[in-house]
This record gives sequence, C-alpha cells and structure tokens, in this order.
Amino acid sequence: MRVGTPGFVPARLEEARAARRIKTQKDLAERLNVAASTVSRWQKGEIAPDADALTEIAVAFDVRREFFLRPICVSDRPMFHRALSSTYVPDLKFQRSQMSWLQEISSILQHYVDFPHVDIPDVLAGASWRQLRTEDIEQIALELRRHWKLGEGPCGDIVSLLERIGVIVGTIEMGTARLDGLCSWSPVDGRPHILLATDKMSFPRRQMDGAHELAHAILHRNVSEDEFNDNLKDIESQAFRLASAFLMPSTSYPLEVQRPSLANFLNLKERWRVSIKAQIHRLADLQIIPRDYVTDLYKLHSARGWTKEEPLDREWLLTQPRTLREALNLLVNAGGRTKADLLAVEFTMSPTDIERLTALPSGWFKEKAGELVQLKNERPHSRAASSQAGVVVPFPQKRD
Repeated sequence: MRVGTPGFVPARLEEARAARRIKTQKDLAERLNVAASTVSRWQKGEIAPDADALTEIAVAFDVRREFFLRPICVSDRPMFHRALSSTYVPDLKFQRSQMSWLQEISSILQHYVDFPHVDIPDVLAGASWRQLRTEDIEQIALELRRHWKLGEGPCGDIVSLLERIGVIVGTIEMGTARLDGLCSWSPVDGRPHILLATDKMSFPRRQMDGAHELAHAILHRNVSEDEFNDNLKDIESQAFRLASAFLMPSTSYPLEVQRPSLANFLNLKERWRVSIKAQIHRLADLQIIPRDYVTDLYKLHSARGWTKEEPLDREWLLTQPRTLREALNLLVNAGGRTKADLLAVEFTMSPTDIERLTALPSGWFKEKAGELVQLKNERPHSRAASSQAGVVVPFPQKRD
C-alpha cells in the first residue's frame, strides 16, 4: 500500500497550476496520467501524493519536490489589482501566483541581506480611506513629495523611488494586456510588494502603474479582502487620483499647461513623462478644462491612433528593478551562498522563474566563475622563456 507524502500542502498544487496556467484539474490529470478524481482529492487535502507521484508532479511543474512541502505565502491583506470585466480568471490567478513567489523570494533573501527601510508615512493618521475627500488626496500627494524630497517637478523614475523607500518591485510578462500591476504585503514582514507587467509597456505607462500601486500601499493598507471586493470602483478611483496628483502636482503641473491641446500635451509629456491621455484626465479632475472639451480631446486622441501607442512612448528605456537582483549578486559574490546552494536549499521554484521575477539575466544560475572568460594556459612568449624562473619587477617608488 502506497503512503502519501507527509507535510504535503494542497494549496501549493493550486498555486503551481495557476503559475503554469493549467486551467483545470482534468488537464493536470492528463499530464500526470492519473484520474481527475485523484488530482481533486490531492487539491482538497483528502489524500497526499506518494513519493513517486510527488516527483512526477514536481517535474511537470518544473519545481523542486520541497515546493509542495513548504507553507504557501499568503497575506491577510488583499492583492490590489485593477480587475476588468473582461479579465480572464486564469490570467488573474497567474498574476497572484507570481506575486506569492516574489514575496517568497524576498523573504528568503532577507535572511541574508538588509533591504532598505520601509519609508511610507502614515498619511491617514488613523482615518479610514472612506473618509478621504478629493482635496485630502491632493494634499496627501504634496505631503508625500515633501517627505521624499521630490520637489514639485517631474517625479523621475518611479521604480527607483519605490525601491528607495523599501518597496520590493518585480516585473514579469503577464501574457495579456488586460492586467497591469499588482500590490500586496508580505505576510512575513509586512513589506509592500509591487508586481508590474511588461506587456506592451512604455515608460509613461510604467510611471502611472507604479504610482497607482504605490497609492494602494499608502491609502489602503488596512483594507480587507471583502472590503476591497465590495468597493473596488471607489478604491481604484482613489488610487488613480493619488497617482495622478503625485505625478502631476496641482501646484506646478497645471501652470505649465498654456493651452490644452494635443500638441501642448505632447511637449509636456517630454518633460513630465506621463501619457497624453493621463494629462487630459488630470486636467479634467482639476476642472481646468470643461467636460465637453475633455470629450473632444479624447476623440482627437483616438482619431490619431494613439490609443495603443502614443508618440514618445519608445523614447525612454524601462529600468529594471534592482533590489532583489543586487541582493542575489551580493550574496553569491560575498560567498554567503553559492548559486547551487540557492537552488538546492533555499529556493523551490525553477531558476527561470527566479531570474524573471528578480530581473536577473537569463542563464544567471548557470554561469560559473570564469565561464565567459578564462586565463590563457600559456603566455604569448616562447615555451623556453615560460620555463624560466620569474623575475620580480618592483613598482617604482614615489619620491618626495
């Protein structure tokens, strides 16, 4: 009689399915050549796969066996996402699985490396997000800029700012343009984590996505999962308003809008590095331009074919997050852990998954010291000369 593997965590099986986009239990059963009912019982925790079955499952998901024996990384706070009516459920589950893996990688590395201190001020001062008025959000944006010493001009690279204030940032291709960013807090240390999509991404769009998720970390850290689901529209509206106010402060940006036209917005985009569409929305929020004219501007924007890509979108390269990448390089270069140790002991997901989530170059785990360049076996002079005793050449001493 086969005995199930002790310590098997059923939730890990569901997480792995989401990460590999295996839609149904039946699809997984066919891959493993087992009955669909068996997979169902594994996932419900009624039975556990035996040692051989667990090995096959691990191979199928390209993870280590230990992946299914470790607790799942689950926060009691919601994962903030901009859910759309057309969002495909497996895509959202995939995004959530990647956030969990990002948090797991981060928590492991924090055993060895000191990450930047989380510097997110309590701007609510005990108040609820429900009590916030529009003018409150505008004021919060200005307070944040003063706190982080950003002045009132363009923000600069939002990813660099996020990492400087202690937020862990990951980027990944979602495989769909319907999902943007995701914000959540680690259940281990409460540190905010932000996962940004790279699909059809431009620098201005990255700026808004990053600021939007930062807004959730600032305004909605105490919102429950049920509260988020019941108030999605209002919560998302607040996050977008704060993101816009943060990137385009009310005290400076409107003063540069001499005439609200697409041509002027394009010039401002080069300086402020936010999309033309976001600028129109911002001026509408501030009631600087009337609603009828806002509609006309949106129509002109669409007529020029700028819905999918605007001018200057490809002008600036996207920066990659640095915190996790530098932590791994520091850990390995300092001799704290070898790459082999990390894969055999610390991490349970595949090297490819880790490289993508931490912005490491592809194949980083396979590289070895001296693999790309090596010392020559022989010196360029003759064999006879090379067999002679070496000559010590002193460095010239500097005279006073």
